[in-house]
Amino acid sequence: MTFLIESPAFGDGERIPRRFARSGENVSPPLQWSGAPPGTQSFALFVEDPDAPSGTFRHWALYNIPAERDHLAENGAAAAGDADRLGHGVNDFGNPRYDGPQPPKGHGVHHYHFRLAALDVARLDLPPSAGVEEVWQAALPHVIAEAGLVGTYETT
Repeated sequence: MTFLIESPAFGDGERIPRRFARSGENVSPPLQWSGAPPGTQSFALFVEDPDAPSGTFRHWALYNIPAERDHLAENGAAAAGDADRLGHGVNDFGNPRYDGPQPPKGHGVHHYHFRLAALDVARLDLPPSAGVEEVWQAALPHVIAEAGLVGTYETT
């Protein structure tokens, strides 16, 4: 079975609805996944914009997602009621939470990469101040599979 991540709010390569952007309600989109490989003990989720003018901009890292989970509802950890049990990386806005698309006006279409990593460890023990890139570096040696979804957004 192939490891897949998708969203009922937008398809791969499609526009992310404004509701999930910083100029909208700034809530994370609903996500669901399937096909996690044997040996998966937890998941880590990353959202990045490689089209940002200054290089890749990191919007979200959510980690220590239990292996038995197969989705995140709209508004992610907050909606699931387990925000305190999940780890949150500090994004490039300086916040330990999801912050949605906000490309510079007139900069064109940006691509937002949602990457879900299946990990061979149940927990990543990181300080609350860990940034998204630090979370990725800690997860990297434990990644046994990755699933990806790309959404687009343009500020008009």
